[in-house]
Amino acid sequence: MIRTAGPAKRLVLACLLAACLVTPILASQAQGRTPIRDTEIEATIRAFATPLFSAAGLNPNAVRIYIIKDATLNAFVAGGQNLFLNSGLLMRTESPGQLIGVIAHETGHIAGGHLARTSGAIREASNSALFGLLLGAATTLATGRPDVGIAVFQGTSAAGHNALLQYSQTQESAADHAAIRLLDATGQSSKGLYEFLETLSGQELLAPERRSQYANTHPLTRDRITFARNHAANSPFTDIPPSPEFVAKHQRMVAKLAGFLLSPSRTFQRYPETDNSLPARYARAIAIYREPSIEQALELTDGLIAENPQDGYFWELRGQILAESGQPARAREAYTKALALLGDAPLIEADLARAELAINTEESNKAALRHMENAIRDMNTSAFAWRQLATAQGRNDMPGELALSLAEEALLRNRIEDAVQQAKRAQHHMKRGAPGWLRALDIEELAKRRLSDRDRRR
Repeated sequence: MIRTAGPAKRLVLACLLAACLVTPILASQAQGRTPIRDTEIEATIRAFATPLFSAAGLNPNAVRIYIIKDATLNAFVAGGQNLFLNSGLLMRTESPGQLIGVIAHETGHIAGGHLARTSGAIREASNSALFGLLLGAATTLATGRPDVGIAVFQGTSAAGHNALLQYSQTQESAADHAAIRLLDATGQSSKGLYEFLETLSGQELLAPERRSQYANTHPLTRDRITFARNHAANSPFTDIPPSPEFVAKHQRMVAKLAGFLLSPSRTFQRYPETDNSLPARYARAIAIYREPSIEQALELTDGLIAENPQDGYFWELRGQILAESGQPARAREAYTKALALLGDAPLIEADLARAELAINTEESNKAALRHMENAIRDMNTSAFAWRQLATAQGRNDMPGELALSLAEEALLRNRIEDAVQQAKRAQHHMKRGAPGWLRALDIEELAKRRLSDRDRRR
């Protein structure tokens, strides 16, 4: 039989639920999302962001940029100097100036220390909710009127919510002012920021559940739009267009995201055969490869390479098409060319190693080991990369290093018992006191602490 809670219990349960809902929204948005890694797209966003980071007094190398596979329009900062950009936002921007404006705004949040301040505001709002919970429950018990208690709770929790919203609006305005300063300092137009805010303005009329995440997490006011419009009307930099290089990078980025993330039919609608521009052909080559129609995709890609033989990203696409169609030897040639043209590109070097492992000769396995050892320096948070390195080490008769890489992989996948076992195996095969031995010891101790914590929670 299902039992329902009495009036007083319903109040307490409602209060508890509401108090739990006052959480750090921005920090939680990054959880449970699929990250996108792509050398070209990451390089494009870095090119847009680095001057802004420097102008804000930040170390560009210390700010980590994450691309999230999410069709919704959103960007946010969380967990320190971490910038998150949804693929949906990247694809919705119509010019590099719009994306640069968004990045400038988010940089303003980082430079202004808004994350730390938001934590304090959330604590205050949570305290208001908790106070409302206690006061509302006490009122119910004293009067026997749960409706009065609920009204008391709602009033106090609403006050906390309003204080948090007001604080957020203040932060958004401060981030806009910072963005304008950064754009002026780098000699760039603020027109893109104004255009982006105008795009969002129509969403203020929608119900919260129908708005984009960006509109919900970045409170928009007419004052913000007015400020951006007035600055755009008076800034000496307003009419300075983005560089042709930035325009080309932005168009390619949007085309590449469309090719990989949209259905092929939607990509063909967006980039029809009548569009013979480079970005359109790039998007269609990717979409055709995904259908899959390998030979036609290679034909289009080879056409791009013929026109742009020094473009490493087209060679990378050729390598991907060949590798995923079971032609590792030809893929190796393409990836090698891409790496030679682009220089330091750990993701491409890892793909090259993967092709070499698929060839599986003594020579290719040695080359794969060399390339994975280089790539892992940038990819040390990728469980798959550690597994790939372990495969190369196993084929090159390196049992200690193999076990250590498997321990790293197990730790990242939260397979704690496996991490302990592999770390012990690595120590057995390695010289005591060597760097690898010490890392294996660290992994073993860390894994054992996790096991203890897990046991205590049970």
